[in-house]
Amino acid sequence: MSRIIVFGAGGRAGRAAVTEARSRGHRVTAVVRDPAGHAGLSAADGVRTVAGDVTRADDVARLSAGHDAAISAVHDPAARPEAFFAGASRALLDGLERADVHRLVGVGLASVLETASGDLLMDTSGYPQEYRAFYLGHAAGTDVLHTAAAGPDWLVLSPAGDFGHGGARAGGYRTAPAEATSRISYADFAIALLDEIDAPRHHRTHVGVEAG
Repeated sequence: MSRIIVFGAGGRAGRAAVTEARSRGHRVTAVVRDPAGHAGLSAADGVRTVAGDVTRADDVARLSAGHDAAISAVHDPAARPEAFFAGASRALLDGLERADVHRLVGVGLASVLETASGDLLMDTSGYPQEYRAFYLGHAAGTDVLHTAAAGPDWLVLSPAGDFGHGGARAGGYRTAPAEATSRISYADFAIALLDEIDAPRHHRTHVGVEAG
């Protein structure tokens, strides 16, 4: 049994990660902005819900002390994407290193993942561009991880295309290049997240997964 801290535990990917972690016997600290709005998270035995700001390294270090691994599934719709995701990556690298946490798995975005042809998905023909600032914000966060000289062993994991909203847990997944039509349920994505904590296979890269 490990102790895992999940930043952004109130979102759909974060909640799925908490559920999967508990099903494997891990103890979980669920970090959200306002615990009062997420009372259901602590209903499960072995889950502690706390308030924290993922863009503050001191918060990350304080809350992560004593944990074995971290998951980041964060998003702030009110923030400028580039500043938020880059700031979160810097704070996680600093705070987790101070807390002696050696594994970080972040929830990424398929838009900035390479397709089979080598192009980024967001640059392919017909891909929606109205959210490009959001895509580039995610990319900025990953760039911070790539250029870090120190910090935990990290991985960015994303759907190869998108989440299958409302999809059931099928119990499996496979790695795949970016493809706009690819889908994976939140529950199956959480299996991939926890597999990369229990038995890490990918390191310092961005990997896409899909149902399979």
